[in-house]
Amino acid sequence: MKKFISWNVNGLRAVMKKNFEDVFYDADADIFCLQETKLQAGQIEFAPAGYHCYWNYAEKKGYSGTAVFAKEAPLAVTYGIGIPEHDTEGRVITLEYPGYYFITVYTPNAQNELARLPYREAWEDDFRDYLLGLQEEKPVIFCGDLNVAHEEIDLKNPKANRGNAGFSDEERAKFSRLVNEDGFIDTFRYFYPDLTGAYSWWSYRFNARANNAGWRIDYFMVSGALAQKLQSASIHSHISGSDHCPIELVIDL
Repeated sequence: MKKFISWNVNGLRAVMKKNFEDVFYDADADIFCLQETKLQAGQIEFAPAGYHCYWNYAEKKGYSGTAVFAKEAPLAVTYGIGIPEHDTEGRVITLEYPGYYFITVYTPNAQNELARLPYREAWEDDFRDYLLGLQEEKPVIFCGDLNVAHEEIDLKNPKANRGNAGFSDEERAKFSRLVNEDGFIDTFRYFYPDLTGAYSWWSYRFNARANNAGWRIDYFMVSGALAQKLQSASIHSHISGSDHCPIELVIDL
């Protein structure tokens, strides 16, 4: 049985001053991965005992970035998706294991008034090609902040947010393609298809978290071939420190 955790920490240096290390060690995850670390090499000392540590930094300081901490050493590690246009922002780390690929990803935000939507759509197509290429070899698990609420059930105010970044028809369609055409499973909805009020991100404005006016934009996705191995999926909304909360997958690998 494997336990995986994913958390957009919105600045690891900031969350280290709160409760990050307690959350990390209490979780005792086989793989714990982070998005939006906002770090450069050497800006933090965090090398937890018993874990292999992998960092992907953005070229732009204080921006984006991902990290993975794994108890089991992978066969190989890849940073980015092999496309220079996409690989300067530290958004993807892939670990290869004998039976599967594990990927953490921080998907680009379409930004206000969808200013970056054309880039986001190109990213989606290229990242999908990357996933499908790996899936030809072995099953894929990917997780992280995908910056999209898939269905109306996945955010508190869908009608008011229709067409906004993270809930545009274009972004939702790209997600639907992964599920409906490519067979990837949204593991949380696999277990809780109709559960409302389950969110992983809340704006810092308008007392959103206290009112649970949130969005579910953090996911564990798996190849359809792994469906029978899924054990549980959780959203740890009680854990603070970031505007996102950690999410969890337990799978029998």
